[in-house]
Amino acid sequence: MNFVAIDFETANSKRNSACSVAVVEVKDGKIHDSYYALIKPPGMKFDYFNIQIHGITPEDVRNKPTFAEIWPELKLRLENKIVLAHNASFDMSVLKYAIQEYNLVPAKFYHCCTVSIARKIWPELENHKLDTVGDHLHIDFNHHNALDDARTCAAIPLFASEKIHVDNFAELVQKIDVPVKPFKC
Repeated sequence: MNFVAIDFETANSKRNSACSVAVVEVKDGKIHDSYYALIKPPGMKFDYFNIQIHGITPEDVRNKPTFAEIWPELKLRLENKIVLAHNASFDMSVLKYAIQEYNLVPAKFYHCCTVSIARKIWPELENHKLDTVGDHLHIDFNHHNALDDARTCAAIPLFASEKIHVDNFAELVQKIDVPVKPFKC
């Protein structure tokens, strides 16, 4: 089991407004490394609704780096990896629009959605939101903290592989027929 899990939080409804990101790397089925950054979003426009969800305020990010400034480090953590996200369409779009905002060279990687994995492995759950799946797996985490969310996301394929007795990520997605797609920017 080798992959990375990513999670973004946004300042407002615009997908280029990342205000935090976390990446958790899993090597040989164990959390190997993690990265977390607060990000100064373009325009510094925060919606009250978003602040209520994640608790990040303009004051928290006023002196933090922009996405362009953290991109070299973040890109290294994603390049040529399998990248997982819970509701990957959201996180991949945040990444895409942040890269486009600053005219950056995109990373090359494949991505997969852990919502899809959870739906196949635990169909009996009332829904497959991250907090529901995390509760089912008895993971204590602070939902909408990017680092906690990325750790919980990373745990999903680890628990899933145990349940269906597979040894690596490729076997897992093949056995349950979940797509792994190239990142397009």
